[in-house]
Formats: sequence, C-alpha cells, structure tokens
Amino acid sequence: MDHSPGFLKVVADAQTRIREISIDQTRAWLSQNPKIVLLDVREDSEWSAGHAAQAVHLGRGVLERDLEKRFPDMNTEIILYCGGGFRSALACDAAQKMGYRNVHSLIGGYKGLVAAGWPITT
Repeated sequence: MDHSPGFLKVVADAQTRIREISIDQTRAWLSQNPKIVLLDVREDSEWSAGHAAQAVHLGRGVLERDLEKRFPDMNTEIILYCGGGFRSALACDAAQKMGYRNVHSLIGGYKGLVAAGWPITT
C-alpha cells in the first residue's frame, strides 16, 4: 500500500512509544496464555472479509470510545493488529495514552498472519 509521508511520520512517532511483537512471539504468547486478547482494529469491511480465528474486533475509528467498555481492566494484555502494522501502532499508542499497560502492536498485521498460515475465518 502506498502511504502518504505525513501518515508514515505519525506512525513512526507512535512506534517510538509502543512495543511491537512478531507473529512468532504472538503465537507463543497465545499458546501460553489464552486470556491474551488478539484485537483486530481494521475497518468492519476488512474484518468481514477475513480475520484471525481467535480475534475480537474493535475498529480503529471507535477504539478510544469503546475500548474501556470492552476491556475495563487496564492491565488486560492486548495484541492489536491491522492490515499491515501501521494503524495498530497508532491504536496501541492511543490505548497506552488511555492507561493500558500491556498492549502490543503486531508487526506485519493481517497480511503477515495470512502469510504465516495463521488460522483465518470469515
């Protein structure tokens, strides 16, 4: 995808404050602790087209509004993903600013999950 320089600048700034996690790390963490939330922050249409089998959905557009309602415990461990890892970095940064302490952005996002053979559902 061809991202604008301004968008990439905002993402790069967020990445200085967040923790990113690889697909292999995510797989290991989820196998050790199934209570970790895998959170898809893509648009509704992207979610409907396919998503990680164990993921829950909360679109980036409503994240700040609804995150505390869905996950009131600020210590909830959450791994966020989007299409390629950029929007999830922004979402992770926002969640941290809201007080969430255990949030990570998935490197490579949904595209990486598909390439890694992750179980996908529609």
